[in-house]
Amino acid sequence: MAKGNKQRFRQRAAILLSIILVTGFGAAICRLGYLSLAQGSVLSEKAVEQQLKDTTISACRGTIYDTNGKVLAQSATVWQVVFAPAYFKNDTQRQIVADGLAPILGMSVADVLAHAKKNNYFEIVKRRIESDARDKILKFIDKIEKEDGISNVIELIQDYKRYYPYGNFASAVLGFTGSDDQGLAGVEYQYNDYLTGKSGRIITAKNANGMDMPYNYEQLVPAQQGDSVVLTIDETIQHILEKYVQQEIVKDKVINRAVAIMMNVNTGAILGMAVEGGFDPNHPFDIADSATASAIKKLPVAQQSNAIAAAQLKQWRNKAISDTYYPGSVFKIITSSMALQEKVVDDKWHYTCTGSLSPAPGVVIHCSNTSGHGTQNFLKALCNSCNPAFMTIGKSIGAARFYKYFQAFGFTQKTGIDLPGESEDIFFKHDNEPEGYMDAVDLACASFGQNFSITPIQLITAISSVANGGNLVQPYVVSKVLDSNGNVVKATEPKVKRQVISSDVAAQLRSMLQTNATTGGARNGYVAGYHVAGKTGTTEKKDHLQGPDIEDYISSFCGFCPAEKPQVALLVYFDTPTSGAYYGSMVAAPVFGQCMKEILPYLHIEPQYTAEELSNLDIKADSYVGDSVAKAKNSIQNSGLTSIVKGSGDKVVRQIPESGASVPKNGTVVLFTDSKSAGEQVSVPKLTGLSMTEVNRIASMYDLNVCISGASSSGGNTSVTQDIEQGTLVSPGTVISISFANSSSDDSEDIVR
Repeated sequence: MAKGNKQRFRQRAAILLSIILVTGFGAAICRLGYLSLAQGSVLSEKAVEQQLKDTTISACRGTIYDTNGKVLAQSATVWQVVFAPAYFKNDTQRQIVADGLAPILGMSVADVLAHAKKNNYFEIVKRRIESDARDKILKFIDKIEKEDGISNVIELIQDYKRYYPYGNFASAVLGFTGSDDQGLAGVEYQYNDYLTGKSGRIITAKNANGMDMPYNYEQLVPAQQGDSVVLTIDETIQHILEKYVQQEIVKDKVINRAVAIMMNVNTGAILGMAVEGGFDPNHPFDIADSATASAIKKLPVAQQSNAIAAAQLKQWRNKAISDTYYPGSVFKIITSSMALQEKVVDDKWHYTCTGSLSPAPGVVIHCSNTSGHGTQNFLKALCNSCNPAFMTIGKSIGAARFYKYFQAFGFTQKTGIDLPGESEDIFFKHDNEPEGYMDAVDLACASFGQNFSITPIQLITAISSVANGGNLVQPYVVSKVLDSNGNVVKATEPKVKRQVISSDVAAQLRSMLQTNATTGGARNGYVAGYHVAGKTGTTEKKDHLQGPDIEDYISSFCGFCPAEKPQVALLVYFDTPTSGAYYGSMVAAPVFGQCMKEILPYLHIEPQYTAEELSNLDIKADSYVGDSVAKAKNSIQNSGLTSIVKGSGDKVVRQIPESGASVPKNGTVVLFTDSKSAGEQVSVPKLTGLSMTEVNRIASMYDLNVCISGASSSGGNTSVTQDIEQGTLVSPGTVISISFANSSSDDSEDIVR
């Protein structure tokens, strides 16, 4: 090639190479600039994701306490079982570990082996194992290290599981958590943000092959424990409410659950909220009612899933705040407040009941006393719970003023209680009419608590305003929230929303309601030594949802104590008792009395006995164990009691009732004088449905004592409950508490006929 041609070739090659270099490097530089500037943050995140693995560590959920610091819900330590499969040397080691762990974890060998075959350093095998399984795993780890040379492949990481130490206790209030430890109902849901805490993290480095690096490449960010919650609920009061409500459910075959709410009338704090027919929050997805569970199992398989879901929703539902109902004659307390405040009634007011009243043409509403109560003043009309009298009072108040007070007492709004699922009222509605409009029949029925619906929490909040002097307070169940060091994060201050009636009107009505609980229709809720004020209610449901053969009624009682300066109010409410008794006076009032009899002394509310009550007070038994039989008998006689001696010994080795226990006046102390007699037992007889004379006669036949409560001071009484069930084996001398009710104290005037 000529020299000139060679030179031109080199020049062209150089130019071409320059173009290639400029183009190639320029593109690379542009691409690099684009990736660095435009895509830098995104690519950086992807790089971190490829290099690090982030594992969440559960936080310890905060504790729920009762008002006295008793634990009602807490998170206990459990463990996660984690593999580092990359440390296995061969399949033989994997098989040894799978064979050994599977029975401990309750898993199949194949499932454990599947985790062992992963090629990483962090593989969760099972969550939330208990202490007994953990101890077995630790022994297994020690064994395989010594015998098989297998190490660093199994790790136990601390985790938490929610426990409710009292089982189904206060389940409607507490709620429960799900598998992810999130609150799903009750306080657990409402205060979830406080209780949850902040999860921790384990950040693990990955190698170039995408596998987890060994443990020394991990970084731990500890979890932060959740805040704790202190309730206004008192565990002792709650247990008392639940005990007597459950007894009544069984006695009168209540098929649609029951409620009892106790409120501090001055602050709005809920001291107890029993919603029976609930569930065990330790196992919230199990159907708690055995009859319901059995019925579901008999359904076709295709129908069982929906039936289970419906049953779960029912048992989780807090009937105290989520269900509305016709309040019945208990609402006459509110109507009376309106009438007194508006001066519609006074000391001179009277009404003659002839047995019925027609609030509108073609509509007749009868009184329970079909022949009429005759002429009554206002107090007598309240004690008689006379519907015609209250329809007349309602008409005098007028629809506009009635609805104004209905709003003022808080019935048209949710109370705002700090629990989820609260319902609103269901008031009369008419097309093309303004809110609160009532025609003549609506107003007549509303005056005695029929044909509109409110929640139990709305009713007890409203009646507490009568008890406390006229102030509508805010109900609440959480008093404070505490951090992990016990510092107060949040405190609930009592809140008065507004004054709805004057203190003078409230005092006047309290006195009238005390008379009603002493000698009127509410006397089955009477508690000896305490000035109780209250009102019964019996409501016939508008639609008999349970079927034509079921008496579909709601029985209730609401009252407060002490009447002169009330501290607590209690509402008890039974939905559809089916034993035949359904009047509030026969079903709910005795339960109110039983609860108050135990709760008021517990709250250190001092009794004020009448002379008659003082003469019938129980006597405290002295200690006679170790005394000679003669000495013990003489001491018992001198204390106003009688004695029965069991056995052939010369000295007392056991006594029932025991030393310090209460013995009814004229009761019996049984003295046991040898080991054979000390083990003697009797079967408790049926002591309900009887007169007082019959109860005493049968109890004496079995050498048992009876403690009488309820409407026992006047005639026409029948025993309605006994605190120890028929057939229970007890020692002779045992005290059986019997509650009496007056069958003439019915409140059938609630029922629209």
